[in-house]
Amino acid sequence: MTPRATSRELPHRFPPTRWSVVLEARRETSAQSQAALEMICRSYWYPLYAHVRRCGHSSHDAQDLTQEFFCRLLEKKWLDTADREKGRLRTFLIVALKKFMAKEWRRASAQKRGGGEVPVPMDTAFAESRYVADASANLRPDDVFDQQWALTLIELTLDRLRNEFAAAGKQNDFEALKTCLMAERGAIDYGSVAVGLGINEGAARVSVHRLRKRFREIYREEISQTLSSREELDTELRHLAEALSRG
Repeated sequence: MTPRATSRELPHRFPPTRWSVVLEARRETSAQSQAALEMICRSYWYPLYAHVRRCGHSSHDAQDLTQEFFCRLLEKKWLDTADREKGRLRTFLIVALKKFMAKEWRRASAQKRGGGEVPVPMDTAFAESRYVADASANLRPDDVFDQQWALTLIELTLDRLRNEFAAAGKQNDFEALKTCLMAERGAIDYGSVAVGLGINEGAARVSVHRLRKRFREIYREEISQTLSSREELDTELRHLAEALSRG
């Protein structure tokens, strides 16, 4: 299932997002904007790592390069170059990474990474195994980045949805339902879902419908966190759907 939505389904007021908070406070860094930026780094580092690997760097160099990039992003005033009218986090990060790779990597790699500090936790073993499993020889580095960006947003959405079920004491229900999220509607075996949930088939259909609806809502919210305005949402949804269809 490809998540689909339109901006008409959003609330009338587009609330501040993690990215818009960072952009608004870029000249006078506040505790709020710093926390938002650090959360951005923790959440979205893997697509950048995958891009660096596809550019031909070894896994070790890609780990060092990605980590150093985030050190510089957090320490320097690179956000001053962000275009407020083109405020997609996805675009900003990939452009900033390319500039860093072209101009600063050689100099940065000659120094001790981040002064010995690691600002962004990276599960490097998992990252490399995921890259090897996901990598498609047919995709360009930019396509790899966009595809992994979309998959990261889906993972963040699934984590939030799983946590909601767990908070309601329904973790087992989530495990029984989660395979329905990416299935085409006509391919869902509602009878098996009903058995897994211990309910009748009609109730299972309702549960699947609610799950898929909530997934779309959270997915839109996760995308909105990477944008600076409501008007960008439909375009970003289409772009990510295209990225997922490649390779």
